[in-house]
Amino acid sequence: MDEALPADRGDGQPPAEQLRDLVETIVDGLGIDAAVDLDEDEETLTATIEGEELGIVIGRHGQTIDAIQHLAQRVVLRDRSVHKAIVVDAAGYRDRRRATLNAQADAAAEEAVRHGRPVSLDAMNPGERRIVHERLRDRLDVETYSEGSEPDRHLVVAPVIER
Repeated sequence: MDEALPADRGDGQPPAEQLRDLVETIVDGLGIDAAVDLDEDEETLTATIEGEELGIVIGRHGQTIDAIQHLAQRVVLRDRSVHKAIVVDAAGYRDRRRATLNAQADAAAEEAVRHGRPVSLDAMNPGERRIVHERLRDRLDVETYSEGSEPDRHLVVAPVIER
């Protein structure tokens, strides 16, 4: 990578500019021709990477985009006055992943109820586990809980047994 990450710690720079600068620097370092669009609301600051060949930015199972997002959170949230979720997305990956997780949650719940035994899902990061927990929280016939240690921490969907 020819260009170093921004040397200043963002002092005085608005969080949106910090986020854009960081993500643009990373994308440039990966040698990808892409633009970074920002969207901000009261709760979230989102950087969306748009361009061609974004598979390298997303990475296997989203590992690269998750790492970029983690780094962005660390940099932007270093300023303790920032109280927003920081999200980095590329080519609609986050929405597609949420849909996949919701489908997996529904299938695991149906299987747990049908067979009367817990169903373990693959290892997920905390944000993905939260999506599954939220998807199934209103169901009265199953419960969810996490097991294991990072990076292998996974979710279990278990039938609720009436006593």
